[in-house]
Amino acid sequence: MSRYQEIKEKLLSTPRTWLVTGGAGFIGSNLVKSLLQLGQYVRVLDDLSTGYWENVAQVIKETGHQKTENLTFRNGDIYSLETCSSLCEGVDYVLHQAAQVSVPLSMEDPLLNNRTNVDGFLNMLAAARNSGVKTFVFASSCAVYGNDPELPKTEDMKGFPVSPYGLTKLMAEQYAALYHSIYGSRPIGLRYFNVFGPRQDPGGAYAAVIPRWISMLLSGRSPVIYGDGEQTRDFCHIDNVVQANILAACTVNEEAFGQVFNVGCGRSTSLNELFGLILDSMRRTGLDVNGPRPIHEAPREGDIIHSKADITKARTFLGYEPQVSVSQGLERSIRWYLDNLK
Repeated sequence: MSRYQEIKEKLLSTPRTWLVTGGAGFIGSNLVKSLLQLGQYVRVLDDLSTGYWENVAQVIKETGHQKTENLTFRNGDIYSLETCSSLCEGVDYVLHQAAQVSVPLSMEDPLLNNRTNVDGFLNMLAAARNSGVKTFVFASSCAVYGNDPELPKTEDMKGFPVSPYGLTKLMAEQYAALYHSIYGSRPIGLRYFNVFGPRQDPGGAYAAVIPRWISMLLSGRSPVIYGDGEQTRDFCHIDNVVQANILAACTVNEEAFGQVFNVGCGRSTSLNELFGLILDSMRRTGLDVNGPRPIHEAPREGDIIHSKADITKARTFLGYEPQVSVSQGLERSIRWYLDNLK
């Protein structure tokens, strides 16, 4: 039996109380759904600036009416220490996902980016510590590595971020490590690589590549590739990210606290290759997508060139093992968008 399966069975028998910040967003709502399916008590904090109440409503529908008594929702933001503190009271685990997550937007408005990803993060970190939260798991990013050409990325590499977004994620990691060292807090950072899956918003100027391309292809439009398409990413399906969060929250490995862990699949995929994989997945679902071809435009400032995770540390310390491949994840995502895109 895997470590993940052991933890899920234990949670089913002994429910805990969790706070998911950004719980109306893409990653957060998937975490909320999985926790409710495990019979947990879940609090959600979201200001609905980039998340959607519809995500929460869909989670309630998908988990069944009998689960809704386990879920409470607070429309608020992490800029308020009072709000963070009140929601952390009586909580066993915090999964902190609330953030400004757009690299281009961070280039346009670094002050907003810092307010959310540093000031808001520190509010949550302090509130969790003051409330005696067992484990504080937070979302970091592979953007902390910047454009260091060495691959794969290992957690001990010195990061040189190339965007305000990457810099603020690195600052959050440093604050968490300091809190662990000074106060004995139990934070764990997860450096997400390129996460994709159900409920990822395909709209807007800053939409992630996979939902944007799927949406455009479904409507017969040509996707845009910024650059020559040979830049690579480690695409990671949301189910793998959910696994990493639950493993981190429930770990009994004392050496894991104050640390950061890569969360990816350990495989690089170029954007040109990704386009072909999406077309193949669509054809397997019976869709006719032989028309649109990608349009190449100039590279975006602040985007990294190559990315690939070394997940050895997460395997060793947490028992993390990706269960959904890129191809499997694309098929699941396409089916979801077919059922839900309007």
